[in-house]
Amino acid sequence: MNLAPPPLPSDDKRWKIVNGTMRRHGFARHALIETLHTVQSSFGFLDDVAIRFVAQSLHVPLSQAFGVATFYNHFSLKPAGKHTCTICLGTACYIKGADRLMAEAEKRLKIKAGHTTPDGNISLMTARCVGACGRAPVILEDSELLGLVEPGVMLEQLERWAAHD
Repeated sequence: MNLAPPPLPSDDKRWKIVNGTMRRHGFARHALIETLHTVQSSFGFLDDVAIRFVAQSLHVPLSQAFGVATFYNHFSLKPAGKHTCTICLGTACYIKGADRLMAEAEKRLKIKAGHTTPDGNISLMTARCVGACGRAPVILEDSELLGLVEPGVMLEQLERWAAHD
């Protein structure tokens, strides 16, 4: 069995950062999540090439690497848009109208949750709970938390993002 790590997928210097994370852990299987975090922070998302490279390098089954990448909501398999609107769909937010917010955002952006507009400008995401239940419904505009959100306020921001980018 060949234990030598595979060659880097490309000359992109970010692969050296990923490789460094694996090397620091002796290319051990237990470094899977940390290595995927390094790929995510370096490239912004996990693509097929990255997941395969990490699985091969750490000698974990490809199914396990894909399973981890798809299980944790921190990981994204697609590049995010320039801006991200995340709507909390936790119980408190849902009861207070998050479903209306989602319907309005999907209608305005012409995309479903979990997708990015064709121009790559805006991603529409969901969260199970952001921990601000007392301010429900809650959204994150990029990383800024807004509470007690009315659909019109959210749509104004989406319009600004669409108009300026």
